[in-house]
Amino acid sequence: MEGAIIAEDFEDVIYKVQDEDLYLIGTSEHAIAAMHSGEIIDGKLLPIRYAGVSPCFRKEAGAHGKDQKGIFRVHQFEKVEQFVFSRPEESWNEHERMIQISEEFYQKLEIPHKVMLLSSGDMGKISAKTYDIEAWMAGQNAYREIVSCSNCLDYQARRLKIRFRDKTNEDTQFLHTLNSTLVATSRVLVSIIENFQTKDGHINVPKALQNYIGKSVI
Repeated sequence: MEGAIIAEDFEDVIYKVQDEDLYLIGTSEHAIAAMHSGEIIDGKLLPIRYAGVSPCFRKEAGAHGKDQKGIFRVHQFEKVEQFVFSRPEESWNEHERMIQISEEFYQKLEIPHKVMLLSSGDMGKISAKTYDIEAWMAGQNAYREIVSCSNCLDYQARRLKIRFRDKTNEDTQFLHTLNSTLVATSRVLVSIIENFQTKDGHINVPKALQNYIGKSVI
């Protein structure tokens, strides 16, 4: 885990198992990043793109007095995460591709949203560039973060010793790693309720979900 994050920055976020050198994951990003730890990858295989589906555990429920009611910020939720191992020269294009995939997901759900480019002061320490997607929450009269998409360049790869080369006799290079939320179940549910609830308390199901749910109104 320490190869994927700066551990002390997450002490107030992730759960440690008492009397064990184990943690409950806050995101599948950390597990996926470590999958190729210590490996030299054939450059022909890059980019390697993963999707991680996992429960996530966070201490942040009601952090700093925020969101103590409701399910926007909870201790446990399910999340789908995008993760990419990329050549250095291709990582910026991969970053744009990932945020586009995430945005298309919310466009299909017809959730009003905006894409934000974060300032350096708002980004995590290991990120070189981060986009957030914020969804409109009508009941709160505010946009709230539902996606974070970051290019970490070679920070994680150096700590995890993940390299690549194109030919056997060539020198190895550190690759780049990128991660992005696709969907966190609790937050997308809040977004749907906030934007599709009717005056009589019913919820219009987004068209993209109607075939899965079997009805248009709940």
